[in-house]
Amino acid sequence: MNQDRLRFDLADLAEEVTPVDLRDRALRTSRRLGIQRAAATSAAVLVVLAAATGTALAIRPNSQTPAPAGPSVTATAPPVEPTPTPSAEPSSTPSAGSSETTGEGPNGDATFGRLVYGPSDLANAPSPTSTVRLQSWRPGDDPVRLLALPYGPAQLNVSVSPDGKRVAWVETTGAVWVSAIDGSGRRKLRDGVDDVCWSPVWLPNSQQLVVRLNPGGDDPATGVLDVSSGKFTKVTGLDGCHAVFAADGTLAYADGSDGTIVLTDRNGGSRRTVPGLGTKGSRYVSFDLSSLSPDGRRLALLRIDRNGTYGDAARELLVNAVLDTRTGKEVSLPFEGRQLRQVFFQPDGSMVVRVRSGDRYTVVLVDATGRKITERAEPSALRDMQIVGALG
Repeated sequence: MNQDRLRFDLADLAEEVTPVDLRDRALRTSRRLGIQRAAATSAAVLVVLAAATGTALAIRPNSQTPAPAGPSVTATAPPVEPTPTPSAEPSSTPSAGSSETTGEGPNGDATFGRLVYGPSDLANAPSPTSTVRLQSWRPGDDPVRLLALPYGPAQLNVSVSPDGKRVAWVETTGAVWVSAIDGSGRRKLRDGVDDVCWSPVWLPNSQQLVVRLNPGGDDPATGVLDVSSGKFTKVTGLDGCHAVFAADGTLAYADGSDGTIVLTDRNGGSRRTVPGLGTKGSRYVSFDLSSLSPDGRRLALLRIDRNGTYGDAARELLVNAVLDTRTGKEVSLPFEGRQLRQVFFQPDGSMVVRVRSGDRYTVVLVDATGRKITERAEPSALRDMQIVGALG
């Protein structure tokens, strides 16, 4: 494979990427159902999850977007472990003998920002109410432990604000919470919020969230929730699942009914779809988005054969392609024969590409043109975690 221009043909994708990813995804379906069933045994959420288990994580073979069910209930804050305040994380400096290489592209001065990690979907996952911690890591420094959350929302829907100061998540009860990234100032904003299909999505201003209310009811409403006041404003035209925002205000989400990806503005207008995706005449479908470039022109997503196994409705941050949203063409990435796992865009348009070789993970910094700048091996402490945000 060429180091700078790695190209797939369709046979390579079908034979090398799809079988591995889709087998893992099919296994995840039963594990997530197991998580929901385990949560149903908790007295605090028994009534809610008795309704949600049958629908929130249903298999979706070309059907309407599944939505979690469950009435609003009053949630109490989960136990909070003493949480150290994250230390300042200086930019990394390449050390002698490191595995870094330096590119000479137009964005050759791009650097790694701070990466935020949450737990991955583990084969032997803890109960959804077990406490886990988010961590942050700037390549070149040591990981920093952040706030403690229940495993369920930490794995399925936690969302970090673009300015890196706050975190939002939705518990299995449907209560949406927000706090500082160190866990301070934790407070509940409201009940009755979707915790699976439409995770809380921060607007670029880091002051508002897009959430879906009453997901299991007759009249679900998607709109903007002000973090300071708690005021909700309904926005029509926002459907589907797993939305991601670009810095310019472009919103992308998966249309769960036909495997297309829709892009709109924050008001649900100027709708268009990414070419080459969908069950009608296209080879590929996608139900899972990971990250959108600041200008809305490139999208990291999980793309699968339309005749494949689609898995469940829960959030999936695994990535096997970056597409140009205007043409649908795949953007070549320099992962050099290693297994592509995740891609996140940074505020300057550069990409953090997470790859795996054996049981080792590496993050590769790629500029906006697709040229490799540098790479760093991840600490072993992050092996069972996944990136949930890339900050400047």
